[in-house]
Amino acid sequence: MSTLSRPKHIGRNISRIRELRDMKQEALAQALGTNQQTVSAMENSETIDDARLAEVAEALGVTTEGIKNYSDETILSIINNTFNSHDTSTINGINVQPTFNPLDKVVELYQEKEKLYERLIQAEKDKVEYLEKLAKER
Repeated sequence: MSTLSRPKHIGRNISRIRELRDMKQEALAQALGTNQQTVSAMENSETIDDARLAEVAEALGVTTEGIKNYSDETILSIINNTFNSHDTSTINGINVQPTFNPLDKVVELYQEKEKLYERLIQAEKDKVEYLEKLAKER
């Protein structure tokens, strides 16, 4: 049994990719050096000549093959397989696990604070000693 595959609607693919890029028709039109109505008509066209498709692909930051082979199902599959709510190591793609032991950092900071206090006390002792020396000379 043979299944007929319907031809790809290139204009619809351009529209979907543009929307995924969070780009308005006006912005795409400006990048192509045309107007919004032309972009709208292009997105309603089932086919687009290769030269124009190459310009659109460059403006959208994808390849012409990416536009021709675009599929909502493929995008959803990638999203579902890449991002899930059970992954606790990342939030919005940012690794939130510290690369250091927080307790070690606390101990290090405490030791640094102790050294600073010791230096401060020593400076005060030196100052008192200097002032006593000046007082004896008078």
